[in-house]
Amino acid sequence: MKIEAEAVSVVIDGRQIVQQASLVCEGGTMTALVGPSGCGKTTLLHCLGLLQQPSSGRVLVDGVDTTGWKAGQRRRFWKDSGAFVLQDYGVMEEESVAFNVVMKASVFGSKVVGDQAALAEALELTGLTGRDNELAAHLSGGEKQRLSIARAIYKNAKAVFVDEPTASLDEGNRTRVIDLFRNLATRGCTVIVATHDDEMMAACDTRHSLTRPAELVTN
Repeated sequence: MKIEAEAVSVVIDGRQIVQQASLVCEGGTMTALVGPSGCGKTTLLHCLGLLQQPSSGRVLVDGVDTTGWKAGQRRRFWKDSGAFVLQDYGVMEEESVAFNVVMKASVFGSKVVGDQAALAEALELTGLTGRDNELAAHLSGGEKQRLSIARAIYKNAKAVFVDEPTASLDEGNRTRVIDLFRNLATRGCTVIVATHDDEMMAACDTRHSLTRPAELVTN
């Protein structure tokens, strides 16, 4: 899946957050969004993932302009194609590991349903085999990060949007998480990462550098 930004700018409360960003993220590659704190990495990531509408410019998905997409079209993109790995892990701590991966339970909530083979593969790849029924609250920070990646693997996401995934991880978990994203790209996924981690940047195929724009927008 190709994700493109064409002259994307974001202005919030008169403050320029992102200014004229243009980049192309190809399927099967990892792209790093890099730059100093406050340069708009996360905001641009959210625009590329259709979580936020640009103030101007366009975001294209496989050549289709998403500017006029309604909420239902964006939800369909998130359901069918996109996955997010965010700084707070996006994990439901009072649910089981398995539920956090498949996001589906039986009518009475007593059994996690879904593709059990795909679930087993996602847990194996992320080092969480045998943890299916454990509450996500019991996992460490690194394990929660891998759990959110397991969700992307399970749904066979075509594009994964990642925000500072290694910020709070130790060296061992950092390397393991980077390897997981590299594996996703090898499988054909488009991986876009907002990061300041040198090791993560080195694992990416391309980098897009942002600079801190002017604080105010003048008329």
